[in-house]
Amino acid sequence: MTDTTTPLITLHPDAQAQLFTDARTANTFTDEPVTDEHLRAIYDLAKYPPTAANTQPLRVLYIRPGDARDRLLTHMADGNRTKTAAAPVVAVLAADTDFHDHIPRIFPIRPELRDGLAADPAARDTMARFNATLQIAYWLLAVRAAGLAAGPMGGFDAAGIDREFFTDSSWRSLLVVNIGKPGPDAWFPRLPRLDYDDIVRHA
Repeated sequence: MTDTTTPLITLHPDAQAQLFTDARTANTFTDEPVTDEHLRAIYDLAKYPPTAANTQPLRVLYIRPGDARDRLLTHMADGNRTKTAAAPVVAVLAADTDFHDHIPRIFPIRPELRDGLAADPAARDTMARFNATLQIAYWLLAVRAAGLAAGPMGGFDAAGIDREFFTDSSWRSLLVVNIGKPGPDAWFPRLPRLDYDDIVRHA
């Protein structure tokens, strides 16, 4: 018999709302600053969920208003440029394809994994992008946990951003995210979600 007195989701309803059910992609922002302390707290929460072999290939470039932001805007799609210009902080989330160099420190039970990945750039690139994408989801939830709104965007010239900011680097951009407190008319109408029976099969 199912115990109906114990909630199936044990996370407090307020936290569920903040992280999931009420959270939205923000398209406008107030001018309230996002502090360096906020950004560090976001990482200090997002760093804990799992990646394959603890590889942690996500890298983050934070860009505040100024020359670097102006350079970033030239690589954003037209529909994303205005809101990116107005956000207190913009994050370029990237995968580090040389993540394997850290393996002896972060996966000391198998330090030899570094040498195997060093010899296989294609596998390393796939592993970096997949696991960094996992980390992006964790990072977005951490932004929400900090009481901020995130506006993730795929509409940008990745090769252009890589040339602009990551020349002579092993970082490769995956997503650009605006961060801040939501401003007026920040939300588009909530769009439908698929139901459980639309996406789940039992074998």
